[in-house]
Amino acid sequence: MKQMITIYVNDKAYQVESGQTIMQATDGIGFRIPRLCYHPKLSIEGACRVCIVEVEGARNYIASCSYPVNDGMRIYTNTVPLRRARRDIVELILDNHPDDCHTCERDGICELQRLAYSMGIRRRHFEGEKKNYEKDLSSISVIRDPNKCILCGRCVRLCSEVQHVNALGYANRGFQTVVMSAYDRPFSESVCTNCGQCINVCPTAAFVEKNYTQELFDKLNDSSVIKIAQVAPSVRAAIGEAFGIPPGQAFEREVAAALKKLGFTYVFDTQFGADLTIMEEASEFLERIQGNGVLPMVTSCSSAWMKYVEQFYPDLLPNVSTCKSPMSMLSAMAKTYFAEKIKIDPAKICVAAIMCCTAKKYEAARPELMVNGLPATDIVVTTREIAWMIRSAGIDFLHIEGEDFDAPLGLSSGAGAIFGVTGGVMEAAIRTAYELYTGETLIDIEVNAIRGFQGIKEGKVLMDGKEIRVAVVHGLGHVYQILDMVRNEPGRFHFIEIMGCPGGCIGGGGQPYAGSNSVPLDEEVLQKRAQALYGLDRERTFRRSHENPHVQKLYKEFLGRPLSSLSHKLLHTHYTPKEPRGIITREQTA
Repeated sequence: MKQMITIYVNDKAYQVESGQTIMQATDGIGFRIPRLCYHPKLSIEGACRVCIVEVEGARNYIASCSYPVNDGMRIYTNTVPLRRARRDIVELILDNHPDDCHTCERDGICELQRLAYSMGIRRRHFEGEKKNYEKDLSSISVIRDPNKCILCGRCVRLCSEVQHVNALGYANRGFQTVVMSAYDRPFSESVCTNCGQCINVCPTAAFVEKNYTQELFDKLNDSSVIKIAQVAPSVRAAIGEAFGIPPGQAFEREVAAALKKLGFTYVFDTQFGADLTIMEEASEFLERIQGNGVLPMVTSCSSAWMKYVEQFYPDLLPNVSTCKSPMSMLSAMAKTYFAEKIKIDPAKICVAAIMCCTAKKYEAARPELMVNGLPATDIVVTTREIAWMIRSAGIDFLHIEGEDFDAPLGLSSGAGAIFGVTGGVMEAAIRTAYELYTGETLIDIEVNAIRGFQGIKEGKVLMDGKEIRVAVVHGLGHVYQILDMVRNEPGRFHFIEIMGCPGGCIGGGGQPYAGSNSVPLDEEVLQKRAQALYGLDRERTFRRSHENPHVQKLYKEFLGRPLSSLSHKLLHTHYTPKEPRGIITREQTA
């Protein structure tokens, strides 16, 4: 039980827990002090000084994000001099900031813009030299615009403290200070994993995803092309937030209907690809535990995680499943199996993937994922991008009549739905692997031991008397811990699921920006998105991937069986060590 103390805020007494900062204490009693550099998931930077307050007895203003409360402290949050000082700070930030709000990617959803409005700033007061840097457009996934950076440091801390990738840092001093990758290398040559979490926490548009909406609109208006969309599980769990709906509602049939109105010829479901992934991955795992492969086997669905392991743990690449991701599997089937069915040249098919993840843009461009000389996935757009496209096309998403996904690649099991949340891939794999191994149906299919948002979760499953030890990891910041265990205790686990983003795909770098009353990576929001996917699982008539009748038909008509030679050609891949210039090992970046 923490000790309670009395503080006075604007001359009124409040009981608060000791050990908190002023900001934490005032948040808890209904006073929200302005802030920019602060983020509850990150270390205290105290750089922006927007959160200053007056404390009786202190000679200067106090940064509330870093100063602890003490018994009897008298705090003032809204005096006239204090409001003026905060306004001056924000005005100085604004006057070294581009004046292009109306054409900015984040117009209307920018924290700096909201802050300026709340402080009553209606014009710019200062003139002088402004920073002037070139945009870094080299990455397939992420754009860096140093001119819009306000040096809050959130991206630097997120990349080092949460993701442990350390792709970003400060360079130079004073007015010349800038956030950049090591040695100012282009992002495409850095250790950036394309996870996009820097985008999620950036309060401005210093980091945004590389936008492919205009290219997609061009394809949608090309009558010579068959347009196919596929939609990731976590997109349906979060897209409503982009239209002002509170988190926790799944918009499955509404997304399918909106995409058809946009002009897609067919709308398939990435969850079908998830079921297909489980058929291959569970079969691969069973092969390995019978002595035909390296253990522990590690999943390969997360694009950011795949680049991470290629860079930092190349010696463990033999442990990684050879299965492509659900996105790449479904795209491969669209350009082979489905193209044959409709008797269309695959070159005339454009597959657009609607993903929660900026790293999927990077994945789509990997040459080893091409199918018969063609990119399997032609365009990837994020949840944010497709929400903009729907709105831009004048489609009333909130009142649309839902439609089903199209056959034959649109039917999915409940196991496919939970792929979007940490632990979901493992849970789906267990449901199928158990039955394939034992010949019996697993009755208790909800594996609670590997659910939740603990960084590393461990569990055990008995399969015909054999103990299978599994682990689930989410967020790249926990990955090195589990991989060091694999190096030091190679027999500890049989199967490991790794997702690159906090919470899994539901926390992907392409999900809707946090609203005015929430913060990026808010665990409560992630929990509600997760529950939306678990709800879809429970609603399904079949909840195991191998029960999907359309997956069964695909194997019967086309693939033959899991791990067949055709399956290996179209549904499996390989990974190779990567050596980005300037940085070689994870240990050097830690």
